[in-house]
Amino acid sequence: MFGSFLIFAREGIEGTLICAILLTLLAAAGRRDLFRWVLLGAGAAVVVAAGVGVVLWTVSRDAFVDSTAQTWFETVVFLVAVAVLTYMTFWMRRHARTMGREIRDRAAGAVAGGSALALALIAFATVGREAVETVLFLLAVAYQTSPLQVLVGAVTGLGLALAVGFAMYRYGVRVNLGKFFTVIGSLLLLVAAGLLANAVQNLQELAILPGGSMTLWNMSGALPDDNGVGDVLHGLLGYSAAPTLLQLLVWLA
Repeated sequence: MFGSFLIFAREGIEGTLICAILLTLLAAAGRRDLFRWVLLGAGAAVVVAAGVGVVLWTVSRDAFVDSTAQTWFETVVFLVAVAVLTYMTFWMRRHARTMGREIRDRAAGAVAGGSALALALIAFATVGREAVETVLFLLAVAYQTSPLQVLVGAVTGLGLALAVGFAMYRYGVRVNLGKFFTVIGSLLLLVAAGLLANAVQNLQELAILPGGSMTLWNMSGALPDDNGVGDVLHGLLGYSAAPTLLQLLVWLA
C-alpha cells in the first residue's frame, strides 16, 4: 500500500504541478478559454496510460498464470521499474528547480502562436510521461501485494497529489520541489531495492542466477511474506521470509 501511495504521490504531484503551471500561465494571460485544452490533453494522457495498464495487467495475470512466461514477464517489469525509478529520482533532483520555467516557456510559445492544439499536446506529453511511469511502477508493485492495498495506496496518493496541485494553482503555495522530491525519491529507492530483490528471487527460481538454495533464515512461521504485516513489508521493501544471500546483498547494494 505504501509503495503505491509513494508512486501516486510523487508522479501525481509532478503531473498536477504541470497542469497548475499551465493553468496559472493562462489565467495570468487572460486566456481562461484555453483551460479546457490543458485539461483535455491531461485527461487523454491519463486515459491512454490507464488503458495500457489494464491491458498489461490482464495479459500478465490471466494469459499465463503461474507459468515460467509470467515469471519472466514479472522479472522484466521489476528490472525496468528499478532502472527508471532510480534514474528518475536522480534526474528530478537535478532538474526540479528548472522544470517550472521550462514548462512555462513552452506554454508561452504555444499561447503566443495561438495554437490551442499545441497547448493540449504539451499537457498530453508531459502528463502522459508521468502517467506511463505510474502504470509501469504500479504494475511492478501490484505483483507483490494485494489489489486492495494497491488501490488504497493509489487513491490516497492521488488525493494528496490533487490537493497539492489545486493549492498551488488556487493559493500560489510555494513548495520547495528540490527537498520534496529528494525525500520522496529516497523512499522510492527503498521500493526499488525491494523490486530488485524480488527480481533476483525470480531469476534464482528460473535457475538463471546461482544461490537459490542458500537461504539465510526462514521466518515463514512467524512472519510470512504473503500475509498480514509480512505482505505489507514485502510490497513496500521487498521483505522475504526466507531470503537468499544474493537477495540480501543486492538489496543492500
